[in-house]
Amino acid sequence: MAKRKQAPPKAIYQLKIGLKGLKPPVWRRIQVADATTLNELHLMIQEIMDWENYHLHQFTIGRTFYGQPQPDYGLEFKNENPVKLSQVISGEKFKFLYTYDFGDDWEHEILVEKILPPADGVSYPICLTGKRACPPEDCGGIWGYKEMLEALQDPEHPEYETYQDWIDEDFDPEAFDLDEINQRLKRFRSNS
Repeated sequence: MAKRKQAPPKAIYQLKIGLKGLKPPVWRRIQVADATTLNELHLMIQEIMDWENYHLHQFTIGRTFYGQPQPDYGLEFKNENPVKLSQVISGEKFKFLYTYDFGDDWEHEILVEKILPPADGVSYPICLTGKRACPPEDCGGIWGYKEMLEALQDPEHPEYETYQDWIDEDFDPEAFDLDEINQRLKRFRSNS
């Protein structure tokens, strides 16, 4: 992704992005500039959640769907590319949805926790904290992920070896690596 030269942000949005329906929860708290486009936010979510950007996605803001228009698939989204967060976020406590992979249907609730002035010496976006690893790509959505975790806890489970062969051998559902996530977010910073 080419970095675009942009003016210093007027405001910073602190967003809590969590996967809906998972217990224990999987979430991230990030800060992004107000001029961040929805397409850029999509790419940031892919990085912070460790998705692989293989599938279609959409943002649902009010009654409007934003994404990459896909008329061949009958999906009529408003084009997300030019839409800045400052154009769609109405204030603190505002919520909207990001859905990734229409088969597995991973719904992410995005909560605007705070609107802050930019901090001196901080490059945005930045991840502040989070909890747990994101489920592996293509694991079957919430129910498939729960089934996978259950099978991996029991070597006698009939699907244990199948899942062992399928997922990355060092997958830890409790893992969260803040430094790695922030390293990945560096590519979005205009001054790094």
